[in-house]
Amino acid sequence: MAAKRAHDVRVRRVYEAAGTADGSRVLVDRIWPRGLSKESAALDEWCKDAAPSTELRKWYGHDPEKFPEFSRRYRAELHADAVHAKALLHLRSVAEHHPLTLLTATKDCDISAAAVLRTELERR
Repeated sequence: MAAKRAHDVRVRRVYEAAGTADGSRVLVDRIWPRGLSKESAALDEWCKDAAPSTELRKWYGHDPEKFPEFSRRYRAELHADAVHAKALLHLRSVAEHHPLTLLTATKDCDISAAAVLRTELERR
């Protein structure tokens, strides 16, 4: 049986207004975004188990030069333990049924954990 094709997976900043094409809006940061109330977040769920470990997040510090190594380490985390693997499986399931927008507080979405996560979700 062939796997279902995933809908589009997008990455946006959680501070941006929700768009009509966003589908399911899921925050994938481990820490709640500074200055954002839960009421104004306009998200469907917070999947912090999909976020990189605290140790990896602190090591990376959003240094663009570290992004390739961060990506490698984060992908390894996503597949190495049951908690991350379960979160990845859950997000894959969401993406099979709806467009999915991964939300992050990171200023540069292109070098964020959410961007790495999107790449993993698009792989089959």
